[in-house]
Amino acid sequence: MAIIRARGAQAVLLSTPASLAWLLDGARTHVSLAAPPVARVLVHAEGCELATSISEAQRLQDEELNDQSPVNLHVTKWYESLDEVSAWFPEAADWEILAESEIDPELRAMRTALTAAEVDRYRQLCQDTASVMTEVLSATSSDDTEFEVAAKLAAGAMALGGEVLVALVSGSTRGEYRHPLPTKAPLGRRAMAVLCVRRHGLIANLTRWVRFEPPTEQEIAGENDILGVEADIISGIAEDRALGELLPFIQQAYPAHGFDELEWTRHHQGGIAGFNGRDPRLAPGATDRFQANQAFAFNPSAQRNGQTFKVEDTMLLTESGAIEVLSVDPHWPTTVVNGLPRPQVLQR
Repeated sequence: MAIIRARGAQAVLLSTPASLAWLLDGARTHVSLAAPPVARVLVHAEGCELATSISEAQRLQDEELNDQSPVNLHVTKWYESLDEVSAWFPEAADWEILAESEIDPELRAMRTALTAAEVDRYRQLCQDTASVMTEVLSATSSDDTEFEVAAKLAAGAMALGGEVLVALVSGSTRGEYRHPLPTKAPLGRRAMAVLCVRRHGLIANLTRWVRFEPPTEQEIAGENDILGVEADIISGIAEDRALGELLPFIQQAYPAHGFDELEWTRHHQGGIAGFNGRDPRLAPGATDRFQANQAFAFNPSAQRNGQTFKVEDTMLLTESGAIEVLSVDPHWPTTVVNGLPRPQVLQR
């Protein structure tokens, strides 16, 4: 409430999936992933008011809101706007109500400092997602299409209670695309898969590679070098350092490991993670600060000699200042870089 009062307001209306899941202990407040949430929460000095339509109220109450949920439920007609607060909570008719966007930085700082229970849930989600990757890619062949692999990844994640937010697959003919939505193209000799999966509001992010023919020297060198880029980025992470202050580490890392110095400009580099895939992404001048029990996912990628290289995992900055890789599956081949297990290419 101190943040709200500092803005001269009486309440804030939470309306995004990230903030709603954070406040409601991982509750699912969507029906369509392509549509806004089906609920709004008004936070004020006396408590929290949750508004949803008659078609969603019973399910939310029965399955998403636990007995300790600190909200009062308000049911609207299906055609009424949830953003018209005074219609479902008349007491707020004369209040100054902040939009969530007006206090974005403060909200991010609160929801990205994970509780012990959230860390436990996040760790399990990341391990489960990594396990799905291992299971699916270990059973693929070079003749499988990108569509087929993406479908199996999505099915595996959903079977574990996850919501698939991103499923990318690129075979050897489409490696130049940084965000390769799957197609009917076969995997060929070398393929990349990316999964971003949400469960209890938290989002796991990881990338893996599989190869069906012996590696070339250029491939081995590039795969090792992109791990070097990532290691340089991670070395700059420290509690209370501003996210934007990591940019020089990124800019220097690519040429230091034999990649073009402009590679950092050709794809976003990642950022703080948690209730959003990136919360926020790193960008020049980003002022969000790293803090203990905060997750992050950096995803350096580069192209060299006609080949693409990328690495990505969800990690945690622990209270001790150490880094923990959350999205680890013990059955996936790894190498140790600066004390952290990092994924290698799965050789089939």
